Amino acid sequence: MARQPSVPPRPPCQLYLITPPAIPDLEAFATVLEDTLAAGEVAALQIRLKDVSDDVIRAAVQRLAPIAQAQGVAVILNDRPDLARATGCDGVHVGLEDTPVAEARRIMGPDAMIGATCHDSRHLAMEAAEAGADYVAFGAFFATDTKVTIHRPDPIELTIWQETMETPCVAIGGITLDNAAELARAGADFVAVSGGVWKHPEGPAAAVRAFNQRLNEIGRQGGSQGNI
Repeated sequence: MARQPSVPPRPPCQLYLITPPAIPDLEAFATVLEDTLAAGEVAALQIRLKDVSDDVIRAAVQRLAPIAQAQGVAVILNDRPDLARATGCDGVHVGLEDTPVAEARRIMGPDAMIGATCHDSRHLAMEAAEAGADYVAFGAFFATDTKVTIHRPDPIELTIWQETMETPCVAIGGITLDNAAELARAGADFVAVSGGVWKHPEGPAAAVRAFNQRLNEIGRQGGSQGNI
């Protein structure tokens, strides 16, 4: 009997970090961010600031992006491909009511990373992938106080997506150290975390170390794959 080729183990699910919804003291947060990103592997940092002026967003990107990029962390701006391009971000994440994926690609160029919110819909995710999204995001999987959510996908959606599509998938919404493993096992290539890091009782740096350990353990058992 011919020997079957060995299948290389999938790389672990990775941490995709989202800023707090408000940053009252940018300088203080910059110091915290530097320590946090130095604590372990983070694939991407999404700068997500709602209900603020363009000038506030520009200032945040100008201060925070160099910190992340120096650590090899991709900087993704939420909602605004125009500002993402103008401020030198690595990519943009768009929601269903934001700029369409194809238009975001036109604005950002061929080398930028484009992510798309798809809630609990594989159909929307397929459309986003066909339009050129580099990753699709499903969620919110769990209750979260970061934003108002109405969609609750089942983790099986991650498994089905992983088995049928090549575009990486991100799980988002209420993700903590206690539930991240479930989503990684289900097939998430990345877990997007905000409060689970910034509100960790031992601090954000400790949270990143703990998430890395948890996700690497799942990866050794056979987890998901993908690249941002």
